[in-house]
Parts: sequence; structure tokens; C-alpha cells
Amino acid sequence: MSVDNDDFRRRIRSDIPHSARVWNAWLGGKDHYPVDRELADVVSAAYPQMVDIARASRAFQIRAIHYLASAGVRQFLDVGTGLPVANSTHEVAQSIAPESRIVYVDNDPIVLAHAEALLTSAPEGRTAYVDADLSDADAVVDEAAKTLDLSEPVAVLLLSTLGHLVPAEGIEVVQRYLARMPSGSYLVLCDTVTTPQTLAAQEAYASGDNPPYLVRKPEEITGCAKGMELVEPGFVSIDRWRPEEDDAVPVDQWGLVARKP
Repeated sequence: MSVDNDDFRRRIRSDIPHSARVWNAWLGGKDHYPVDRELADVVSAAYPQMVDIARASRAFQIRAIHYLASAGVRQFLDVGTGLPVANSTHEVAQSIAPESRIVYVDNDPIVLAHAEALLTSAPEGRTAYVDADLSDADAVVDEAAKTLDLSEPVAVLLLSTLGHLVPAEGIEVVQRYLARMPSGSYLVLCDTVTTPQTLAAQEAYASGDNPPYLVRKPEEITGCAKGMELVEPGFVSIDRWRPEEDDAVPVDQWGLVARKP
């Protein structure tokens, strides 16, 4: 996977914010440009809970992967993975089951440049990276199938990602992913729900000369899991999904883990 070419350099836009880099800024990372930091600060000023949501989303991801790996899931398709951070999907899954296979998907060239950090698999398992748009579900799954065995359950992760699509399209795209997965597969999903405060954040984010990120009504999130079996405690604020501490404070991002019958 070479990134040392002119096309790659042209794809990197340091003058326009990108969601993966803005998210990295909220998480306290360093893999972003000043324009990303500026937009992150604008959104946080309009909606101070934004940093809490970013961190809660990462914590929810870790807990969900830990739950699934402990339950016997050995394959993970992480769509919209973002920039590498501590406790990435393969690190959590392979800490429990070293033979786990993980495929990461993103379309940000900066994420591609850092992909080597996502491909440090345990010897018993495998990791791979697909450079593609999340809406190209069939193309993503076709490529992922070079690493994953689609006759065995797969956990599909879409975390704080669907807002790049209008709600109806988001539901349709998720269902296309799930249609390719066998019985016993799982969906791990979370996104920001509509409130006056999150709508203010949506407006602030749209000021950054980048594609909008659209918050969701609850049914526009749960609709993605239609026909699936929700894992307890169901569809809740992500801080309330199997928290490690009883005093978790709810955030305006809700999520679920669901099993395909």
C-alpha cells in the first residue's frame, strides 16, 4: 500500500477540514492541521459536550468490542475507522482473541498514511485496510472478503460515521452491509441524536467548508438495525451501554449492539 505518489499528495487538503482529523482534535490527538483544530474549536464553542461525545464514542467502541470478542466473535469490519488511537479495534479484539481478523475502512488519505499503525496484527490474526467510501458497501465487503471469512459471523462497526449520509441513505447503506453478513453477525452503531444543542453543533460544523455532518432522530439510528436482536441494555446513550461505572453521565450520542438472527 504505497502512499508516496503525486495523486496521494493531491488528495491531502490542508486548507479544508476533514472529519477524521477534526475528530482526532476532539480526542486530543496531534494528527490534524490548524484548519481542523479551528473547526473543532468552533463546534465545541457552539456545543461544549462535543469533546465528551468523542471520548464516549471511543469508550463505547472499546466496551462493545470487548463484549463481542468475549462472546466469541473473531471478525470485525470497522467502517469509518478514523485516525489510529490507543485501543484500536484490533488491539482490543486481539487482546482477548489473538486470532481475530479486522478490516478497517476509510477514505481519508491521512488515515491511509497512518494505516501501518492499524496493521500491526498479532501473529495469529490478520488486519487489513480498505481505502473506500462507506457508501460503497458492496465494494467494501468484496475487498474485506479477502481477509474475512463471510461464512462466519462478522461484527460491523459504524461509530459516529453515518452523519456523512442523509438519514434514509444511511439506513439503506447499513442494511446493504448487513445483507452480506451471515447469521450470527453483529452491528455496533452509534451517532448523535437531534436536540437543539446538537443542531447548533451541526450548523457550526457546516461552517467549515466541508461536507455536512447530520444528526439523527432516534428512529433514524434504530432503523439501521431493523429485524435484528438488540443486545441488552438496548438502544441507549452510549455512556449507559454496559458502563464500567454506575455514575456514567448520558451524552447526546446514542448507540446499540444488535445481532443478526
